[in-house]
Amino acid sequence: MKAFLFPGQGSQIVGMGLDFYSKFETAKKIFEEADERLKFKISKIILNGPDSELKLTENTQPAILTVSYAIYSVLKKDLNFDFKECKYFAGHSLGEYSALVCSDSLKFQDALYLLRERGKAMQAAVPVGKGSMLAILGTEIDEIKKYISEIKIAGVCEIANDNANGQVIVSGDTEVINHLKEILNKSKKKNIMLPVSAPFHCSLMKSAAEKMKDKIKPINFTDPVINVISNVTAEPEKNPEKIKNLLVEQIYTKVRWRESILYMEKNGINEFVEIGPGKVLSGLVKRIIRGVKVNSINSIEDTKSLK
Repeated sequence: MKAFLFPGQGSQIVGMGLDFYSKFETAKKIFEEADERLKFKISKIILNGPDSELKLTENTQPAILTVSYAIYSVLKKDLNFDFKECKYFAGHSLGEYSALVCSDSLKFQDALYLLRERGKAMQAAVPVGKGSMLAILGTEIDEIKKYISEIKIAGVCEIANDNANGQVIVSGDTEVINHLKEILNKSKKKNIMLPVSAPFHCSLMKSAAEKMKDKIKPINFTDPVINVISNVTAEPEKNPEKIKNLLVEQIYTKVRWRESILYMEKNGINEFVEIGPGKVLSGLVKRIIRGVKVNSINSIEDTKSLK
């Protein structure tokens, strides 16, 4: 039984989706639809850059959705892939919107609008330079919680992403994150500052969540055709009103990715397929479950692995 995964921020690269855009009218139409809905040429930024424009959070989020949805639509409409053998969809952070679109719970046009607004709100929540994110590698989550408890200065420092065994991201005030970095360095724990413009998935994002609550509320969501795993609960949610609430909560709470993958494995999934740019999620799945079958689909050549 398969589960399909949809990537989040950090997977973007100039030229992503070009393979599908060039060959399939289905993909081209989706790129054009995105331009029309956003009222600017997001397709040009996706295909030609510059990278500095693509990296802006308000562009990155709808751009990754556009590419993921285009690839999914080609698989379904042009390559006749039967999604009946798929039990779950799951997306990492903004990827949850891609999962909801592909499961017919949310219209593509509405998701584009919401992700553009989400990107703006998240960027505006904290002044540039005031918030940071730190990746901690090779250290388990309970040990990281212990290091966070040793911080003696006031401010926010929270676990933002429980990505995989030995890959955890913390988020918060730059001063506090720097202090944690010093504690980790003294203990010889590997850590890397992430090149992000805001501290995502922590309580500093509550003002962004408030803004998004008002944007999400009037949008029509329906029951997903395929179960979508929530980042907040690490379990599927079918109720449209609950899905809306969870998308708001997701902005300022931890992405429970490791737990989501384990939930799907426990419920019969033995193959994971990543749809969209990059191979970040495929790499995480391999760290969480040893020896599981994993495929990434971001070129036409990759689609052969699904046959």
